[in-house]
Amino acid sequence: MREATKNYGSGGNAVQALRGISVDLARGSFTAVMGPSGSGKSTFLHCAAGLDRPTSGQVLLGGVPLSGMREAELTRLRRERIGFVFQAYNLLPALSVRDNITMPLRLSGTPLDRAWFDEVTSRVGIAEKLRKRPSELSGGQQQRVAIARALINRPDLVMADEPTGALDSHTGQEVLRLFRELVHDLGQTVLMVTHDPVAASYAHSVLFLADGRLVERMDRPEAKTVAERMAHFGGR
Repeated sequence: MREATKNYGSGGNAVQALRGISVDLARGSFTAVMGPSGSGKSTFLHCAAGLDRPTSGQVLLGGVPLSGMREAELTRLRRERIGFVFQAYNLLPALSVRDNITMPLRLSGTPLDRAWFDEVTSRVGIAEKLRKRPSELSGGQQQRVAIARALINRPDLVMADEPTGALDSHTGQEVLRLFRELVHDLGQTVLMVTHDPVAASYAHSVLFLADGRLVERMDRPEAKTVAERMAHFGGR
């Protein structure tokens, strides 16, 4: 991301959600994004994922600028090169676990790589649940299905928006450990928005946003230090 700004509205009602943010995410890194309410976290994530366009500046994915792409091109890029994990799982209740995971492949017309499917489902711990429906799984298991779905296209980047927000602390930490394993063992790149200092401590680094600006980057974060910085920025 290069000098990205994002404005909403115009005139006296204009709101600047992002103010000249520049940041690089290394391949195979796990980065958390934190900041108070209204700091620009969601806008940052949406612009980074090509879900929204910055008013000025550039967003690049693997060296490819997103700004000049048409909407159809952006949709294809998101489908093929970005995986999404949300707090609410967003699984289709009428489909089996297997069909939920492979849905992105059907949408993109990509053939199933059976060896990769087996590795992903084994890695996330749901290889024995493939015939079940989401309603038959715990919250933690559903989130694991969502992670497998995000990985099935071998994306350049996984975007996680409060991925442990609906989970109890123990299950949430299991999911966060899974993210770290995916980064370390598979070279996956993960960008995670969170309000939880414990969740952020699993990342390699934390980006702190305030008033639409990138105000600090913390490497090798610890939960206590992250919480102290968040208190300094005004909490959530």
